[in-house]
Amino acid sequence: MHLRSWIFLERWRTSVNGTLGFCLCLALCQALSVIATDALAQTPAHSAPVAIAPTLRMAFESAWARQPEAAALSARRNANQALQQAATSWTPEPVAVELSGKTDALKANLGTREYAGALAIPLWLPGERNQNQMLAEAEGRALESRTLAAQLVLATVIREAWWQGQRARSDADAARAQLDNARKIAADVEKRLKAGDLAQSDQHQAAGAVATAEVFLAQAHTALVVAQETLRALTAMPGLTLNNDLTSIGTEADPTAGPITDLDAHSNLHALRDRAAVAEGLSALTATQSRTNPELMIGTTRDRGAFGDAWQQTITLGVRIPFGAGPRFEARKAAARAEVIELQAQLSLERARLSSDYEGAKTRTMSARAQIVSAERRAQLARESRRFFEKSFSLGETDLPTRLRIEAEAGEAQRQAARAHIELAASISSLRQAQGMLP
Repeated sequence: MHLRSWIFLERWRTSVNGTLGFCLCLALCQALSVIATDALAQTPAHSAPVAIAPTLRMAFESAWARQPEAAALSARRNANQALQQAATSWTPEPVAVELSGKTDALKANLGTREYAGALAIPLWLPGERNQNQMLAEAEGRALESRTLAAQLVLATVIREAWWQGQRARSDADAARAQLDNARKIAADVEKRLKAGDLAQSDQHQAAGAVATAEVFLAQAHTALVVAQETLRALTAMPGLTLNNDLTSIGTEADPTAGPITDLDAHSNLHALRDRAAVAEGLSALTATQSRTNPELMIGTTRDRGAFGDAWQQTITLGVRIPFGAGPRFEARKAAARAEVIELQAQLSLERARLSSDYEGAKTRTMSARAQIVSAERRAQLARESRRFFEKSFSLGETDLPTRLRIEAEAGEAQRQAARAHIELAASISSLRQAQGMLP
């Protein structure tokens, strides 16, 4: 009897435990379903822009894609292709058709009829077709070089905004590190104040250092936000966020490390030379267009004198040769020549300006390299001094004002070292800009 009771109780306990386990699992699943549903319901329909840490090249390409020159480039290329095709056509203008009819039906109505049809075919002037082809090709080259020059102008703006943002990012990081160190010192001072090792005035000095660091951080953060918003407006990238890893996103290849780039290959000089070539082509074309294009006339006439007369048909051949343009031709020729002279003079001035910019950028790059060595040395010495004075302060051998001064000097040295790397990268970027290189 005792054995049967024990077996019954054991079976009942197992059944109850299984039922309870199943109920608990079911309740848990229902709870998880409710939580997931609430989470989906609370998800906003329009999420915030995803943070993007682009490279300088990506920022430039995004900015160029929204420029008016980029939007119109395809249409301008199509227009130039049409001009080149027109320059190779058989006639300078489309052929014209002339149709006419004559009748006396409204008066005597004797049956007089005359119907005429003619083709007017414009003819190229001697050398005009060849000059037109050369001019269309020169305009095509000028379009491409003008596009590169426009990209280089945009690159100047993007590079300046980019490195200004990197400077702001570096200052913000340095200010944040300075605030963290000031808070650590303040926490240490507060502990030692409670232990009776320091006075209340020391706590006030530590709190003042924290407040000063907070002010610097607020200023640096404001400058960083302004710099990022400027880049976002230029690039149309709402989620653009500056990263402080210059090795992966900010640096450009040093042009002095490879073969020296010929300054005559600069995009601005290319654009001016191509514009001068277009002006010279236009001047040469104008010289051949001393008169309006002549026309070849080919026509036929079918007529009769009266009712019952036989129809007669005749063929007409003729040439229309305009007189010379006179003063108008001379005015166009002189204007085209003046454009050539002006562009050649502008080309000489631009070459001198670019040479000066290149020498200045090269000097700044060399100076930035020298400054990095000094800044790194100073930062290393400042870090070592900070460790020495931190230890002596904890042992009571150094007062708080000296500790705060050493901390401020170490923070400033670290900030200058980080800024020196950014200035070197920015000077290399300026050197590439002076050589006409895009990001």
